[in-house]
Amino acid sequence: MQRLYDFLRRHPMWVDGSWAVVLLGISVVGGVAGGYGSPAVAVPLTLLLCLVVALRRRLPEKMLLLAAAVGVAQLITDVERGPADFALLVIVYTVAAEGARWASRFALGAGLCAAPLSQLRWPNDQTNLAGNIALTVFMAVPFALAWVLGDSIRTRRAYFAQLEERAARLEKEREAQSKVAVAAERARIARELHDVVAHNVSVMVVQADGAAYVLDAAPDQAKKALETISSTGRQALAEMRRLLGVLRTGEHEEAGEYVPQPDVQQIEDLVEQCRTSGLPVDFKVEGTPRPLPSGVELTAYRIVQEALTNTRKHGGPNAGASVRLVYFDDGLGLLVEDDGKGAPHELYEEGGFDGRGHGLIGMRERVGMVGGTLDAGPRPGGGFRISALLPLKPAS
Repeated sequence: MQRLYDFLRRHPMWVDGSWAVVLLGISVVGGVAGGYGSPAVAVPLTLLLCLVVALRRRLPEKMLLLAAAVGVAQLITDVERGPADFALLVIVYTVAAEGARWASRFALGAGLCAAPLSQLRWPNDQTNLAGNIALTVFMAVPFALAWVLGDSIRTRRAYFAQLEERAARLEKEREAQSKVAVAAERARIARELHDVVAHNVSVMVVQADGAAYVLDAAPDQAKKALETISSTGRQALAEMRRLLGVLRTGEHEEAGEYVPQPDVQQIEDLVEQCRTSGLPVDFKVEGTPRPLPSGVELTAYRIVQEALTNTRKHGGPNAGASVRLVYFDDGLGLLVEDDGKGAPHELYEEGGFDGRGHGLIGMRERVGMVGGTLDAGPRPGGGFRISALLPLKPAS
């Protein structure tokens, strides 16, 4: 039954053609028995009404006009009502459901006029005036019901089409939001990777150069430099594993393989690492240390890391740096300065001489994410200064 139903839905013309044939057979039988008019006129009109049923869904507006013309011809040629006039109800319903709006209104008016006109043309002599009026109303009701049913079907189809369109639009919006979220996540991971690789590789390069320089003269210092390279490389690999782990789909690493996000407490370790690599750093904390939001702590750590990395890159020989952390009641202040020869401000903005890093652009993005402010530029007399204020509450 389901396959038969699907077949009928895919071939509506076959269904309408079959009903037209059935209507033609009933009309022929009724015409022979009742004699509704002259066969020379009644037969062509009956065939036309059957054609209206057969083509009602393919040409609804034209079939409506054809049915109206056939109805007028019946009135003029005195072909009385017969089974074929059922096509008028069918076309009124079809146009109300699928036709143009003007055709729907025309079908309603013509259907309501058909009953009184036919009653005036062929009155029932056996009933009085009140009976004829009641019969007229009774005959007009099916046309009104057919139009109401068709119009409700049209409204229902429009409602479902609107729901489908809305669902498709929401699906596209969800896809767009997902793409934006993926792009933002990739940008965040790129910033994280830049911070990890730039800082740790910079430390490893400095230590490798120092080890090569003192390898023969001071083997102990060379050994210590190699140990620093090893520990720095392991730390970089651990952080890269954590960052790249979020890109995996369908895979779950053990919790022990990931390291936590860096925080303010690890800035001291970062400074000590820089001192070990040969960069003198003065580190001070002012105010009362206290727990901070994880986003603020990560931002503070990355700013200090990026600033010290830029000092090693652009500060030149014998450069020194200072790091200040100031705990306010409503925020955390950062001040990172160096006294090196420095580099053009544009290179800091680009993230290095290769022009492919994040540099200060990444810093500003991080600070903006937590609602803070960043001020960066050359110091009077040489060097570079980076000052940031990170509020404890995100910007509204």
